[in-house]
Amino acid sequence: MRHVAIVGSGPAGYYTAETLQKADDIAVDVIDRLPVPYGLIRTGVAPDHQSIKAVSRRYEGTALADNVRFVGHVSVGTDVSIGELVELYDAVVLATGAPNDRPLDIPGADLPGVIGSAAFVGWYNGHPDFADLNPPLGAAGVAVIGNGNVALDVARILAKTPQEFGGSDIVAHARDQLAASAVRHVHILGRRGPHQIAMTPKELGELGHLERASPRVDPADLPPEGDDALLEPGMRKSVTHLRSFAANPVAKPVTIDFDFFAMPVAIEGDGHAERIIVERTTLDAELRSHGTGETYAIDAGLVISCIGYQTPPIPGVPYEHGRGRFANDDGRILPGLYCVGWARRGPSGTIGTNKPDGARIAEMVLEDVGRGAGKAGRPGLDTLLASRGVTPVTFADWRRIEAAEVAAALDGNPREKFVSVEAMLEAIER
Repeated sequence: MRHVAIVGSGPAGYYTAETLQKADDIAVDVIDRLPVPYGLIRTGVAPDHQSIKAVSRRYEGTALADNVRFVGHVSVGTDVSIGELVELYDAVVLATGAPNDRPLDIPGADLPGVIGSAAFVGWYNGHPDFADLNPPLGAAGVAVIGNGNVALDVARILAKTPQEFGGSDIVAHARDQLAASAVRHVHILGRRGPHQIAMTPKELGELGHLERASPRVDPADLPPEGDDALLEPGMRKSVTHLRSFAANPVAKPVTIDFDFFAMPVAIEGDGHAERIIVERTTLDAELRSHGTGETYAIDAGLVISCIGYQTPPIPGVPYEHGRGRFANDDGRILPGLYCVGWARRGPSGTIGTNKPDGARIAEMVLEDVGRGAGKAGRPGLDTLLASRGVTPVTFADWRRIEAAEVAAALDGNPREKFVSVEAMLEAIER
């Protein structure tokens, strides 16, 4: 029997397991530090995007295969080390994603009220690490730094009415605090222009259908319309939405302003964030942004940085600090140790990008491991964890957690998530 451990139960992990489990004479353990699986599908994808979250049903099919096991509530680095896993398994695949925010390196970034998107998204999605975040929603102005889909998600969640969260799985504490929010002006800041955004048409289009919020674009920021012909079709659709926002401003209580050619240079305030200082930029021939020296201030009691993510280092695993990922040669890190998904590539691509990536790394593992008797694997891990008093959460346990969340849901909502590990574990015992 060949034994493979996958560290991380998000899309990259389960797509890798999906290919591995089809092979003969193999056992796959999917290890996660939380008692619940699916990674960013559960805690990263916006709660009002249930169609995207539905991909977890595919992962469930893999998790229920006879030769795949979920090993939840086991922390690699604390309960078991990478070195021990490499000794126990024929192959170890790191599928830990990129859950940490890239730092915002400007003066004032450490002020209270400045939050990374991983923390803010984790807060409204019920990640146990961020359930107690309590973001300051008492000021009228918010600055969202970034020109990707995460920035759009953050702006949309801030702008929605309580009724618009119907059918979502936004957690109760976020639903209640957002309902009492004083936020009325959201600024989305991007250093470059409309033709350089990383926003997809669907997500941009949603902003035009919010009940109480209106997106606004300064027509002067838009390039000549004929230039759109040079864009690929998806980007052209996105820019068409921006042109529509510029041409058809609608008066609503909440505004979502796209500040293009806007580079944050400092955050100011008396003990907490009160305003963000922005420098206007211009683009050179290679579309790189450069400051012009002209600055302006935006009132913002909350600043949310959506400028990218990085994989957290793990002791004993080579790491590329400049790229925020594990150092690897096309997925191979060290003998018997691999990485996949964002942990391999850095934070790029969509959820679907991880499917071919997972399949390719799985095939690489199968080729490297070969056939025949392997290492101690699953029984060895069980013995080691038992000796340390660690009781893993199984997939059957997770289904009990899930059933309790579904039972607690508001009418029309898919679930009411537990937001602490303790509550998750208690649900198993009910």
